[in-house]
Amino acid sequence: MAGLNKVMLIGNLGKDPEMRYTANGKAVTQFTLACNRTYNSPDGERREETDWFNIVVWEKLAELCSQFLTKGRQAYVEGRLHTRSWDAQDGTKQYRTEVVAQTVLFLGGGAGQGGGGAGRMERFDDAAAVPAGVDPDDLPFE
Repeated sequence: MAGLNKVMLIGNLGKDPEMRYTANGKAVTQFTLACNRTYNSPDGERREETDWFNIVVWEKLAELCSQFLTKGRQAYVEGRLHTRSWDAQDGTKQYRTEVVAQTVLFLGGGAGQGGGGAGRMERFDDAAAVPAGVDPDDLPFE
């Protein structure tokens, strides 16, 4: 039976993206995304909570995110959850769960650019998310 691993988030960048290149020359960009949510507590008080997500973007999409995203800018991120592990210097096993982004929409401006939700929206997709030989403009959904 096939599974589903899909994440969709809208939030604001917590810091400027950090881009680097792997030993194979592939671009990878990482940033954090803060997503606010409101709820009613058991005593009926309305509260707001922020969830933080670690985002990883690869190749051309990584370069675009590094170029256009800045701290405070609102973005829509669509991708999949991935947990990686490694052995720390002290010998303990470390884990980190990340969202590997396949689509990023740049929403509105960031701090000093008009705030979230206002302004222009730009869409960038991971080229690997579309099967080879398929023109993304021909897809029947958006």
